Amino acid sequence: MKRKCTALLAAAGVALTFASSAMSFELDGKVDCIAPSDPGGGWDFTCRSVGRILQELDMVPQAVQTINMPGATGGVAYAHVISKRPADEQLLVAASTVTSAGLAQGLFQGMTADQVNWVAALGADYGVIAVPKDSEFKTLDDLTKTLNDDPRSVIFAGGDAKRSWDHLKVLMFADKAGVEDLSQIRYLAYEGGGEALTQVVGGHVDVFSGDISEAKGFRESGDLRILALLSDERLEGDLADIPTAKEQGIDVLAPNWRGFYIPPNVSDEAKQFWISTIQELSQSDEWKQAMESNGLMPFTMKGQEFEQFVLDQVKDIEDLSQRMGAG
Repeated sequence: MKRKCTALLAAAGVALTFASSAMSFELDGKVDCIAPSDPGGGWDFTCRSVGRILQELDMVPQAVQTINMPGATGGVAYAHVISKRPADEQLLVAASTVTSAGLAQGLFQGMTADQVNWVAALGADYGVIAVPKDSEFKTLDDLTKTLNDDPRSVIFAGGDAKRSWDHLKVLMFADKAGVEDLSQIRYLAYEGGGEALTQVVGGHVDVFSGDISEAKGFRESGDLRILALLSDERLEGDLADIPTAKEQGIDVLAPNWRGFYIPPNVSDEAKQFWISTIQELSQSDEWKQAMESNGLMPFTMKGQEFEQFVLDQVKDIEDLSQRMGAG
């Protein structure tokens, strides 16, 4: 019993140390949240939604300002944080699986995943295959048949660069659909999902490869039809009528986590503050409602565990892209 009590006291001490460390840091003024894309994409959604809830719950003293910083599929923002704001403790940067893919594909000009502090993930956004409302592709089967007959006859668009996550989703889908030569797949890269969607809805590109949170608004307006959700199961609520690729015979999964990193040279106290704050926000009713409204699924991970997850994911994507001919 004495040993058990000692262990419990030790655990409590660790928890108190973490809490006191986080509480010893206080924000001073506004917070900047960098969305590494133009307005309308998933990173923009992450900054604006989280920023709004942080203010609603009085978790920050002033406003959270979203700064859109597109370029190099997140690489411009990554370099900016490392070189210009390496010790800014009032800065959050939206990140996702797209960030991991950019790092894995060498799109960040030699920068590596261990050069920032990975704070937390607070949800997952699943990939979609979508077409404009008047597309000739009425079903996923229509699309897969055309791809197999002539892979170069279909043009895909995504909100990040060639060889990164939106492109890899296309290759994963085409591979599972039976396309033998993946190098024949045509993909156009845009600076953010919003721009890619505009091109698809406008009829300039055939198919959108992105995430459900990006496509939701255009689906609601009737301008976009989602042929498949790249998840294990259908979503709930208003999105429950969207079929998965898996139930249509194409067994491909493409979850895109949503989270944040912060600059590399912040204090331990600031790092622990942001870890605990984002974790607390992820458990709030307000965030759960935002997830449900935008097709996100629960996916929470923080601190060291999240950092290791990102490092492992970067390595996995490197291996995947090489194996599937995207490297």
